[in-house]
Amino acid sequence: MTDPSDSSNYDEEGTTPDNGARLIGHDCVHAYLKTLDNSPGVYRMLDEKGMVLYVGKARALKKRVSNYAKPTGHTARIARMISATTSMMFLTTKTETEALLLEQNLIKQLKPRYNVLLRDDKSFPNILVSRSHEFSQIKKHRGKRSEAGDYYGPFASATAVNRTLNQLQRVFLLRSCTDAVFSGRTRPCLLYQISRCCAPCVGRISLHDYNVLVDDATSFLAGRTTKIQGDLAAKMAAASEAMEFERAAALRDRIRALTQVQSSQGINPQGVAEADIVALHQEGGQACVQVFFIRAHQNWGNRAYFPRTGSGADAPELLEAFLGQFYSNRPPPRMILLSNQIENPDLMQQALSEKLGRKVTLLVPVRGEKAELVENAHRNARESLARRLAETTAQAKLLSALGETLNLAAPPTRIEVYDNSHIQGAHAVGAMIVAGPEGFIKSAYRKFNIKGEDITPGDDFGMMKEVMSRRFKRLLKEDPDRKSENWPDLLLIDGGAGQVSAVAAIMAELGITDVPFIGVAKGEDRDAGKEEFYRPRQRPFALRHNDPVLYFIQRLRDEVHRFAIGAHRQKRAKAMGATPLDDVPGVGSTRKRALLAHFGSAKAVSRAGLHDLRSVHGISNTLAETIHDYFHARG
Repeated sequence: MTDPSDSSNYDEEGTTPDNGARLIGHDCVHAYLKTLDNSPGVYRMLDEKGMVLYVGKARALKKRVSNYAKPTGHTARIARMISATTSMMFLTTKTETEALLLEQNLIKQLKPRYNVLLRDDKSFPNILVSRSHEFSQIKKHRGKRSEAGDYYGPFASATAVNRTLNQLQRVFLLRSCTDAVFSGRTRPCLLYQISRCCAPCVGRISLHDYNVLVDDATSFLAGRTTKIQGDLAAKMAAASEAMEFERAAALRDRIRALTQVQSSQGINPQGVAEADIVALHQEGGQACVQVFFIRAHQNWGNRAYFPRTGSGADAPELLEAFLGQFYSNRPPPRMILLSNQIENPDLMQQALSEKLGRKVTLLVPVRGEKAELVENAHRNARESLARRLAETTAQAKLLSALGETLNLAAPPTRIEVYDNSHIQGAHAVGAMIVAGPEGFIKSAYRKFNIKGEDITPGDDFGMMKEVMSRRFKRLLKEDPDRKSENWPDLLLIDGGAGQVSAVAAIMAELGITDVPFIGVAKGEDRDAGKEEFYRPRQRPFALRHNDPVLYFIQRLRDEVHRFAIGAHRQKRAKAMGATPLDDVPGVGSTRKRALLAHFGSAKAVSRAGLHDLRSVHGISNTLAETIHDYFHARG
């Protein structure tokens, strides 16, 4: 089956008009008209450097492109785009729905200047009630739904999931420990002592009674809360009449916890069982989209997005582009409530329905509970954008002051900050963080596992050379013409003259002479506020202790410290958990856990006989022979 989001499935037309002339603007667009028909498809507009300015879809390509050939009747944004166009590219599709999906995929890949772009595209966490063990485990899950069990979500954030899990544990007492921990318990853990688990690991509850709790938990997550509360109340009354006051008190506590879960969610609509609420607010050339997740009549959190507005797209275009990109890699709900009408609601509804496999309804409510939900989301969008604008203004002032302090030609729009972390050379990692006009750009953070065999353990200068060499060799390979936004305007190096000299050597070797860099050293007594700044072939200097630029640089340095130390700890923890089993062909994390749970240690696995290896759940006869040969047929 053809994937409509994959551009390789379609025939692509040339990028120059038939007459071969170098035309610009309306003349360039007009020259393509005679080569087009009214097939549905996607078009791209490119500038003189070959950069994609805009990606659009069309029900009929010729009709759509002919609009751009007209010299008048365009918004200022579209007029600027047309005036910069020197070539176009076209992809035809079978249907307009395919064109819509392909358009959004190309926008995410190419990031054109004049398109609306959703910049934060992380996956959402879910709650998983695992069915891989007879005593089901409840836990947070993110990513592909490959494990057997019931999934509930999405939740807006890990915080929302953790809060709900904590409250569900108080109500339903389900285990959250892994299967390996469960099988190794000989006495109840702390969670049992604080009434967060019923300790099925040591037989404090029967399998039947535990499954009743699992059914209650899944019923709650599915929205059937009234029945659960009624059943708990009846059990509490029966326990009280039977003078089982301790059991009645425990049931009372569970009812209170269940009520707290519902009240903490804030919004619990009665007439909306499943919906995403999507509200847009625009101000000051920026936009905020708030998305609330309603599942099983419960509010499962909200998240704010700040899409790039494509140099001034209006609300219908912006919201439609957001929907297309937002649901490109996640299933939509049955209903989406919108604050604004979009340009092609029927087309978007059809595309989302095909993706979900059942009908998806788009609504712009004007009255009733649904309208109140949208108004609440819009208020959150307005408030989030106001905070964002205030932060952006402050950040712009800091960047401008930083540029002046360091005598840069213009305020930097992309600052890369580098640091290394290790313990006496062991588990060494390099770290890069990125900051710009909107603060830290965490999606651009990178860590570098130090690989150089010729680097002396603990050689910070050698590590910095390797990090910078790998970073800029790759950047030169991927973008030699410097067309993308990935090229930095300023490098901040954590260190003094030695680190700066190491960076200067690498930059000179690569022929990069126009990227300024500066070293930030702790200074006297290594106290914050006494930092010294180093530049190639110049004397070090310092800033006054209350200079806002100094505080800003300290924030950048602290952030790269945090990221570098975190990366180092991850690498060290992974190394500490490494075993000889990691190198055995065919043994992944799941089979590794099964072997360790069965034998107790990697050494015991290495000494096990073929018959014992075959008795482990999940280990086939062939794999058992592979493991046995690995440990016994070497040397």
